Amino acid sequence: MRLSGRVAVVTGAARGIGAAEAIRLAQEGANVAVVDLSAEAAEETVEAVEAAGAEALAVACDVSSAQQVEAAFEEIANRFGRIDILINNAGVLRDNLTFKMSEDDWDTVLDVHLKGSFLCSKAAQKYMVEQEYGKIVMTSSIVALGNRGQANYSSAKAGLQALARTLALELGRFNINVNAVAPGWIETEMTKEAAERAGMSMEDMKERFAKNIPLKRFGRVEDIANVVAFLVSDDASYISGE
Repeated sequence: MRLSGRVAVVTGAARGIGAAEAIRLAQEGANVAVVDLSAEAAEETVEAVEAAGAEALAVACDVSSAQQVEAAFEEIANRFGRIDILINNAGVLRDNLTFKMSEDDWDTVLDVHLKGSFLCSKAAQKYMVEQEYGKIVMTSSIVALGNRGQANYSSAKAGLQALARTLALELGRFNINVNAVAPGWIETEMTKEAAERAGMSMEDMKERFAKNIPLKRFGRVEDIANVVAFLVSDDASYISGE
């Protein structure tokens, strides 16, 4: 119960890594705002958070909209009285080779991943600065170093690492820690959908890529959630900008 009494906001929490993070934080004692494009999509995660013994709130929000983000965080703060933790996890894929990539594909991915994380962090830090306490985690990726067919996604994920370091410098004096996690191959619905677009099954993808992973397996969503739970706990109080 390292997070007892804390309030966490997890974006893109209707499924996958975001859902696992919301549930894990609830297991550690945090009340959780489950943020996704629709409140209905977030209901399954809300039920799981409540089953873990925490309070939950489903919040509909397009994180690329400043107006929606402001309204969402105001709703969360009014409900719980504070905001201690923000996990920027919302994301989409629009993969294509650069010469085929449309401007809309570029804008959509950058808007959701990078602009969305900026807007949510800006909204959350207002409450965190007043409290002189806060934890923010960005969801980057190993493809921040570049990946064929993902110029938009790789650029967004690299930007998130820079954003984490910058916010760590700006917000450290207010006792706010900001870090990023950079998952590799994780078994999620989004990964499965990417495999299908590439003309292969999830099992085919795992067989193809797992051989280059030291542990010889894809990660599970819980693997990421466990790291995030540590980073937003006071056990990680001297880790920031990483």
